[in-house]
Amino acid sequence: MGHIWWPLAATTVLAVVLAVVGRVVDDGPGLLGALLGVGLLTGGYLVSNLALAWADSIMPKLVLTIGLATYIFKITMLGVVLLVVIDQNWAGVRMTAIGMICTMVIWISAQIWSSVRATAAIRPGVLSD
Repeated sequence: MGHIWWPLAATTVLAVVLAVVGRVVDDGPGLLGALLGVGLLTGGYLVSNLALAWADSIMPKLVLTIGLATYIFKITMLGVVLLVVIDQNWAGVRMTAIGMICTMVIWISAQIWSSVRATAAIRPGVLSD
């Protein structure tokens, strides 16, 4: 699970930046909306990673099934939360959506970077200690 720390660090920085932007743009609701958007997606990605690591540790054949199940659950929950928030005509909706979009880009980019960085030291035909 060493690959998880870079995305968590990146989304923490993103949460701080978007909280400030949300506060400036939409006052208190913008700040809360930004934190909600970043928190929801970060939590979803974290749960998915933990579930996949668990499945891989007990039975690797479960990885695809667990991955699809967590994906369906995560998307359903995000949709429900967005529908509830939109129905309330809450002023923080815009920053919630921006937070979710930015988190998606930042998390995936950080995870790719972390994975590439981890595999860069691996060379074909060379055994590590």
